[in-house]
Amino acid sequence: MAIKDRQERDHLEEFRARVVSEPISTFLGMELIEVSPGYAKVVMQMRPEFQTFTGFIFGGILMSLADQAFACAVNCADRTSIATQFNIHFLAGPSPQDVLTAECRAVRQGRRVDSCEMSVTNQDGKLMARATGTAIPIT
Repeated sequence: MAIKDRQERDHLEEFRARVVSEPISTFLGMELIEVSPGYAKVVMQMRPEFQTFTGFIFGGILMSLADQAFACAVNCADRTSIATQFNIHFLAGPSPQDVLTAECRAVRQGRRVDSCEMSVTNQDGKLMARATGTAIPIT
């Protein structure tokens, strides 16, 4: 294995450990399934506590899940980035029994800005939300 590949693998393992111990993702029950520079997949079981008075899941929960995938995709490389824009379109209302998966793919990663697209689906592959986001590297 090349030194660069080993360093990247070690860095990703360290990154995963930081995400696993992150207070907000632990509190919400998010699980990082897959990560590589410019890509992340995060899964989360919905819970009755996430419901609004309509019986559907609060939109902020979907946004949090998409944002976690976004943050992982742009921060797992050897730099730290912060979001400057996040836009979400809610397409369906998940139920408390759903398991949602958010995937983020970088459309462009540059020296000054990263642009990403996220999707949130349920366990049946039904699209629940689509989002876009931009982030800027700060280190």
